[in-house]
Amino acid sequence: MSTENHRQPLGAVITGGRSGIGRACAEALLGRGHRVAVLDLPDGPGTATGSGTQGRFLQLGCDVSDREAVAEALATVHDRWGGFDVLINSAGIARPGPSQTLPAQDWELMVNVHLSGTMWACQAAFPALSASGRAAIVNLSSVAGRMGMPHRASYNAAKAGIEGLTRSLAVEWAPHGIRCNAVAPGYVETSFTEALAEAGQLDKRPIIQRTPLRRFARPAEIAEAILFLASPAASFVTGHTLVADGGLTVDGAWYG
Repeated sequence: MSTENHRQPLGAVITGGRSGIGRACAEALLGRGHRVAVLDLPDGPGTATGSGTQGRFLQLGCDVSDREAVAEALATVHDRWGGFDVLINSAGIARPGPSQTLPAQDWELMVNVHLSGTMWACQAAFPALSASGRAAIVNLSSVAGRMGMPHRASYNAAKAGIEGLTRSLAVEWAPHGIRCNAVAPGYVETSFTEALAEAGQLDKRPIIQRTPLRRFARPAEIAEAILFLASPAASFVTGHTLVADGGLTVDGAWYG
């Protein structure tokens, strides 16, 4: 990959880019002169970003659990730009509940949005990414993919699946010039976690107490980890999951 190619603006597609971590990624990329296409539910939370970006911003309504809709949306991006270089899969929802009574539709929805949605986006992006010469996929996992959490079986399972998918694609698609990594955030101050807290489904206090840095992350902090893996600075990194959790999963202070 040439130095000149490193300097050219990237074209990035972000699922779930209207709010939270996805939005923070979009704002950071746009601020650095790159092109950004956001795929999100047309009536989902959050607002569009990209004012003053002179045609570098696209927003497309898309349910990532719908394979055909994802393929159509990414074909639209390809038609507009002639290709793209980065895919960031950050679309996600939450449906916590006791495992013994978890409705089938809640399980299926979580798996379809998180795991299947990631796969459909990767599949649809493959032609453009394989032609890029500097392609990168970054999938959003979570510390939930590595820890047992009560009432979150579907979320934990889907996120663990994303890490397995990431490793598989990293190996399979390396000959096509596509790097595939993941970021596993801890708890982040987003509308997603705020809604859970307001609904009584998330108690922030013990989480903050357990986290060595004693706080939730800001979306922009997680975005920086994602953009590192998407950038030429990580050109020899693939198949890796970068944990950005403030020390939550390595803290052994409870022992002593």
